[in-house]
Amino acid sequence: ATREMLARLVGDGVLRPLISGTLANSELPDDISLRARALGLVVPRGGVVTDRTAAWLHGVDILPRRYQQGVPVSVQCFSTRRSRMRRAGVESGTRMLSDRDICTIEGVQVTTPARTSCDLGRLLWRYDAIAAMDGFARQGVTREQLQLYAPCFKGMRGVIQLRTLIPVVDAGAESPAESALRLHWIEAGLPAPTTQIWVRDELGVCRYRLDIGSREELFAAEYDGEEFHGPGHAAHDSARRAWLAEHGWTVVVLTKEDVYHRSDAHATIRRGYQKMLRSR
Repeated sequence: ATREMLARLVGDGVLRPLISGTLANSELPDDISLRARALGLVVPRGGVVTDRTAAWLHGVDILPRRYQQGVPVSVQCFSTRRSRMRRAGVESGTRMLSDRDICTIEGVQVTTPARTSCDLGRLLWRYDAIAAMDGFARQGVTREQLQLYAPCFKGMRGVIQLRTLIPVVDAGAESPAESALRLHWIEAGLPAPTTQIWVRDELGVCRYRLDIGSREELFAAEYDGEEFHGPGHAAHDSARRAWLAEHGWTVVVLTKEDVYHRSDAHATIRRGYQKMLRSR
């Protein structure tokens, strides 16, 4: 097939891009097996999949946000042979990896979940880093495992950030944005919040679930993403927030712009908390 034909099939939704250099039938499930097969076509011999691509293979999607717009990303892959691999679409280099750092998924060598979590925890922007670490926590990687791994990175880039993030990893976050929101909360100087708080009505029925907050102080913060909180949901959101306020809750709402592009998101949360204290 020519490039023009493939582009037309992608445009028609028949094929979808996976990683650089690969396309898949859009009807195929996006599972670990499909991802491993795609990487097997691209990763050079002796290569170990690392960082964001390793997370993707393990089922933790922390690829750059442009990937979600249908743009394939380069494969992050390092050599254990002390020589840089050169192949189109592959971001390569050398990295010291021991046998305990590597596992194999359907023939593809990849850094283990714990090693990948630590690498992303030290190398990514801190709000994406905590999202990656939370994602691996949902898959069973514990704080204790990360704490045991951390000394291996002594003197390496980002190790201070890694040590700072390990104690606040929380498997309760359900999206990267919720992880980032929680880190803003912590940076506001508030105690680490509880994730996924159910609020019950007078009959004990669960009415609403809050992203993060303090049940004792009836204070919470929520992320309003575009998918579930756009203009079409405004009436529902308004009624929901009014009900929570009637039942004593103070809720600070942040958007994608707040969480990812404003430097004072933590100050917004802190102001909401101080306002709540003054009103009590």
